[in-house]
Amino acid sequence: MHPIVKEGYPFIFYAAGTALAAFYLGGLPAAIPFAVLALYFSYFFRNPKRNAPKDGNILYAPADGTVMGVEDIFDNEYLDAPAKKVTIFLSVLNVHVNRSPMDGEINYRRYTCGHYAPAYKDSAPFENERHAIGIENDGMRILVIQIAGILARRIVSWVDIGQKLTQGQCYGMIKFGSCTELIVPQNVTINVRKGDKVTGGVTVIGKIEK
Repeated sequence: MHPIVKEGYPFIFYAAGTALAAFYLGGLPAAIPFAVLALYFSYFFRNPKRNAPKDGNILYAPADGTVMGVEDIFDNEYLDAPAKKVTIFLSVLNVHVNRSPMDGEINYRRYTCGHYAPAYKDSAPFENERHAIGIENDGMRILVIQIAGILARRIVSWVDIGQKLTQGQCYGMIKFGSCTELIVPQNVTINVRKGDKVTGGVTVIGKIEK
């Protein structure tokens, strides 16, 4: 696993190259803003190694960020049943790589074009660009939705239908501000609440009740 995702290198190299050109033409003061931007892109596209224990009885957070809400819903997209939804807001300072909450196979996928309202707005899940994947194993089905934010212009996916994911495996990212939704069955006890900080692939977001 690389410490920086490949989608970040064009941003980093462009900013670094511009910094060099600015230094050549205008000296250090002209180069500093672009050098800082190159450092920020290196930070934003980071992909830290995480080795949380595998456990089929729990679900890990699919993203880093702050829990915006936990609510009961009826999911008519994938589970077709009463469900619980956890929404996580990712600021531009969070890691933006998404990770699978559990082991399973992707047997549903939907990409929707849309607008770019701020990810923290209630309308964002309905208006914005988003990408949903349904993951299933022998005892569980969950839906994870990546939702673009006001700065985001592209959701990146590294997976497709039929691919098997391991718990904590990286499967995609959203470029710049965004949010991620996790929709789970009613037999999952949610361990987080609004305002909690979570770490993708590390924070236990729910426990599966048999």
